[in-house]
Amino acid sequence: MKKRLTRFLPFLLAFTIALPGRTIPMRENQTKEPQTNETQANEATANDTLSLAAETAVLIDAASGEILYDKDADKKMYPASITKLMTILLALENGKLTDEITFSHDAVYNIEPGSAHIAILEGETLTLEQVLRAIILRSANEASNGVAEYVDGSVEAFAKHMTERAKELGCTNTNFVNANGLFDENHYTTAHDMALIMKAAIDNESFRTISNTVSYTIPATNVSGGERVLTNNFPLMSSSNAAYYQYCLGGREGYTEASGSTLVCVAEKDDVTLIAVVLQGASGVTTTEAVSLFNYGFDNFQMLSLGDNDFNMVSGGNVYVPVGATADSLTTEDGEEQENGQYSRQYFFGGTPVGTATMAATHEDNSSFSTESNQNIEAAREYSADRNNLPYILFGGAGLILFLLLLWRIIKVAKS
Repeated sequence: MKKRLTRFLPFLLAFTIALPGRTIPMRENQTKEPQTNETQANEATANDTLSLAAETAVLIDAASGEILYDKDADKKMYPASITKLMTILLALENGKLTDEITFSHDAVYNIEPGSAHIAILEGETLTLEQVLRAIILRSANEASNGVAEYVDGSVEAFAKHMTERAKELGCTNTNFVNANGLFDENHYTTAHDMALIMKAAIDNESFRTISNTVSYTIPATNVSGGERVLTNNFPLMSSSNAAYYQYCLGGREGYTEASGSTLVCVAEKDDVTLIAVVLQGASGVTTTEAVSLFNYGFDNFQMLSLGDNDFNMVSGGNVYVPVGATADSLTTEDGEEQENGQYSRQYFFGGTPVGTATMAATHEDNSSFSTESNQNIEAAREYSADRNNLPYILFGGAGLILFLLLLWRIIKVAKS
């Protein structure tokens, strides 16, 4: 009897394995563990790195306006000849380089004796480009007066125009009363305001070209009998000067007894442009401190390009942050959507603005995606409804009956 029973066991085992079953797919765990930065971005402490003798100074990223270093940058100071950066900017914004300027008596003689000039004569006619090159290369005071009269008819009207333009650029404590920066107690600015003015100037391609010139020749005019050769006297631009800085794109320095040494400069390295301003410094030291500011900015900060991984970014997305910082270190603030379906995004690092981007609104795509997702879910429900469990139940029941009949047959044979 045992032998007969044993003969049936393989069939029982095979039949049991063959019974239909319904496999439930394992659901993929979609919960992601929180990501942590292996490297936490540490804000560079500039005051521990730099020790400047100048009374006020600032270093900003020219692209975003981000302040990288600040030493009393909003304190009211006298600018001296760096005023002429605004003079040049307004001339470029309100005239053509080929326009001609004929110098009046007041423009030529209304300057302090011994101050910078290129000996322009009353009644002499120069092009606007020639005049601007005289200002940027030789800090010519009578040239600045000529620009003022050319743009607004008088120095007084031009000075008001300068102040208004400064406010438009975001300057908060600037007032101009002349076009050349000669001392007046009501003629003042701040390091940060001058950085904003230079930021607007360097965005002008004509200014970049003029400021980056090492030498320029003005040919003989209607009055002068010979040419004038102008050589850039800005120390950071002169390769023979100890203060020469190879990344410098241009700048201007000034000096009066009241202002001390003042300087504004732009430098570019590895596609990053920085602006340094030093006010109320010591002669011969201001240029060195400007270079120290640039080295600090280039060595302790890095550029992150956020658009590489964001297909909704139309433009921008480059942020200048401390070395070691990552995209996860940033926070954002979005502006309102415009009629063209785009909006602005401001990036912050530690609460400080570090860059902007123009984004494409995606709500229409999201709506389409949501509709498609709902349709897929509904189709899945209909599929499940059509393929109910009844066939599996009937087939399983039939199998169970066969199993019981076979078991009954085995028992009956065993008893016999």
